[in-house]
Order: sequence, then C-alpha cells, then structure tokens
Amino acid sequence: MGKVIAIVGMCGSGKSIATEILENELGYKKVYFGGVTMEKIKEENLEVTPENEKYIREKLRSELGMGAFAKILLPRIKEYSKDNDVVLDGLYSWDEYKILSEEIDNIKVIAVVVDKNIRYSRLNERQIRGLSIEQAMNRDISEIENIAKGGPIAFADYFILNNGDMDLYRNRLLEIINEI
Repeated sequence: MGKVIAIVGMCGSGKSIATEILENELGYKKVYFGGVTMEKIKEENLEVTPENEKYIREKLRSELGMGAFAKILLPRIKEYSKDNDVVLDGLYSWDEYKILSEEIDNIKVIAVVVDKNIRYSRLNERQIRGLSIEQAMNRDISEIENIAKGGPIAFADYFILNNGDMDLYRNRLLEIINEI
C-alpha cells in the first residue's frame, strides 16, 4: 500500500504547488477535493464564482454531513493507494480528517501556512480563481466557521511555512517526504 499524504491549508497557502511537486516530480496520484465542487457546479450548470463554490461546498455538507468530500472520495483514495503513493489536495474539514484517518492507516497531514496578508495579496494577484482581499477574508471566515477547516491544519503531522522563497518551500516539502 502506498503512502497517503494530505495537504491542508487556507485558500492561497500553496496547497496546489505542493501537490504538483509530489505529482509531477515524485509520481504521486492526485486526489483533488476541490474537484468535487467543480464537478457539482458543472452538473448544476452554474458559473464558477466564489459564491457558487461556497454554495456547492455548503450544500454537499448539508446533504452528506461535514465529512462529505471524504465520503465521496474515499473509494478513489483507497483504489489509488493500492499501488501508488497518493496526495490529497485540499482536505478541508475535521470530520473529513476523522473519516480518512479511521479508514487509512498510513495517512500523514502536511499543513502549508502563510501569513494572512501575504495569502490575501497572492490571491488578489492570482490569474485563475483570484479573490479580492474582502472575498478572501470572507472565505476564510466561512471555512473556519462553517466547515471546521482549522482542525486538520492545527492537528497536522508536519508544517511548511510558505511566506516567500519557493526553493525553501520545495526543500522543506521534500525533507518531510523523506522523513515519512
């Protein structure tokens, strides 16, 4: 059975960058939690906007519980991890973490943390799915209050500070992977 690494962090922290490194450089199979939201937006013929993303995330959780995304993706994670190392991009809620940790013995969580103002600036400048500072702040508050996003970050096995230099970020990630 392969390793299962969950990358957690607030929006704009650099989760996708860590996932890309593991996927492209080390051959991990990626499971993108946000992809569930995008699939559901498409199914409902909605435009991809921060408001519609929030609506779908909260709708799924109201229908399936706070562990909705883990419940939806667990079969895929188990299938991939039979023969591959797997990286989970964007484990969000405490309930999702509990479900996965009960079902997957070897899961490790890496939290990517960034000073809030740096994240907001990066999100404001981001070309794809960028957010204004106000939108980013509102998303943070919503995710903390409505989906218990802080738990997996606080309880992570490893932390990466991503306030600046990409080489330091990449090196810390690879150091953690070697330790695991």
